[in-house]
Amino acid sequence: MRVPVQVDASPAPFTFDPATTALVVIDMQRDFCEPGGFGETLGNDVSLLRSVIPPLQQVLATARELGMTVIHTREGHVPDLSDCPPAKLNRGNPSLRIGDPGPKGRILVRGEYGHDIVDELAPAPGELVIDKPGKGSFHGTAFGAELEARNIRSLVVTGVTTEVCVHTTVREANDRGYECLVLSDCTGSYFPEFHRVALEMVAAQGGIFGWVAPSTALFDALVKESAA
Repeated sequence: MRVPVQVDASPAPFTFDPATTALVVIDMQRDFCEPGGFGETLGNDVSLLRSVIPPLQQVLATARELGMTVIHTREGHVPDLSDCPPAKLNRGNPSLRIGDPGPKGRILVRGEYGHDIVDELAPAPGELVIDKPGKGSFHGTAFGAELEARNIRSLVVTGVTTEVCVHTTVREANDRGYECLVLSDCTGSYFPEFHRVALEMVAAQGGIFGWVAPSTALFDALVKESAA
């Protein structure tokens, strides 16, 4: 395949080299995406996040075929919760808090069943998994160092939730000089309006944080380039 690849995106075409681009799959964890997980205990409809899985499976398969760097993230904490600040632990009035026993093990605790990534998107051998204590992928992690070590310049960003962990990661990446394409159908929120507005914010004002496109636009660009 010749490079660069150009994707029809908003607010303008997104151009990237697969060799220096990472597919980032953010927090597709059982605690957020499956019935009985933390997300559902908060009263959310997890089907809204599960709708992301089929298109993301296709994107993940394509990235693997192209030999792109694939990085998964998981939000969660060490068992003694020493990396979970009180402001996060005690906020709100949920039926279960971080660290409490839940249907899938202790809520958002590393090593528990619910903390892990859903089976449909399980990391392949050799794919990097970043455990993060916060919303953004850079905070308190080796994510930035791993990108630099792999000579990554662009990110194709997917996962959940659009307005929280996805948005925080894209904003952090933007400040560090990375070009980010957010795939609209491979990101999701418990709140459809938040999802819509969050995507609009990414592409606003000429792409203040990055670019937005559906996964079909990415596939079309890759097929066109491979046929050229």
